[in-house]
Amino acid sequence: MAGRPDRLTLADVAERAGVSRATVSLVLRSSPLVAESTRIKVQRILDELGYVYNRSAASMRASRSRTVGLLVPGLSNPFFAELAAGVDQILDEAGLALFLADSNESVAKQERVILRMREHGADGIIICPAVGTTKDLISRLDAWKFPFVQALRHISPQGDYAGADYEIGMDRATEHLIRLGHRRIAFVGGEHMHSAYRERRDGFVACMRRHGLSPDFILKTPLTRQAGMDAVAAVLEQDEAATAAICFNDVVAFGMLLGLSDRGLEPGVDLAVVGFDDVAEASLSRPPLTTVATLPNQIGQDAARLLLRRIADPHGLPERVILPTRLVVRASCGALRSQRVA
Repeated sequence: MAGRPDRLTLADVAERAGVSRATVSLVLRSSPLVAESTRIKVQRILDELGYVYNRSAASMRASRSRTVGLLVPGLSNPFFAELAAGVDQILDEAGLALFLADSNESVAKQERVILRMREHGADGIIICPAVGTTKDLISRLDAWKFPFVQALRHISPQGDYAGADYEIGMDRATEHLIRLGHRRIAFVGGEHMHSAYRERRDGFVACMRRHGLSPDFILKTPLTRQAGMDAVAAVLEQDEAATAAICFNDVVAFGMLLGLSDRGLEPGVDLAVVGFDDVAEASLSRPPLTTVATLPNQIGQDAARLLLRRIADPHGLPERVILPTRLVVRASCGALRSQRVA
């Protein structure tokens, strides 16, 4: 609507709903004094206009909140803890506080968390979109003038993004296994399609096909240790068993190491295992895990810097920071067997 102000007011909502400003205020505060029919009508108008009640408005009129949200899909994965530490480091240096939340891969919960962040006047958000998130979310964040950065996963080229080159990282890890002599390689982990899964899978498929090998052994599983343990049977108990497994992330790989141990088998000897991410635990597992370093702490720092720039310059051109990945060879793939003491 021409001439419409950037920020809606209670008066705007009241006029549209045909009620007083005080009534709208009561609805926003969930007051029992408002009739149910009136509450429903006002809430419908609030939703249509995209109005968000800023609970910190009284103290925020002259300054920013100095808080930033970080929304990730799984805090139980140590990767996200390392990401959050990187974000927090940069924000702390800039005098901002971090508001951390876990969507648990739920789009509904993700929506609720974003609403709460807006209600409390967060200056912006770094978001790793939950599975099922559509481009509509990015369009709405942009329309709300709510600064945001996509991290690790992207659902739209619109806006800023920080991540790693997953496709090349997976290609190199697969190439390493092929050079070790493996021809039947399984890709294990991940049950939902999103950009991070697609890029990893594409790297694996491209490398296998380049060597004239079949890339059809793709095993979809939850991203948990238990799923990795369970996957050992599926990988080994085939007419043509795999001799190597490359996992979506280190968590699944840790599970495979445990599953092999439970069967009395040795990773790197009976089955080569490769992870992805190089979380801190990877070098301490038994055996140490061959994996692809994706530098989650650095991604977090880059995402935070992008968001600070976006807050300072809302109309600047979108930026994308994609870090190179690095193969870290340890004992779990069998490449170091010649170095073992007899």
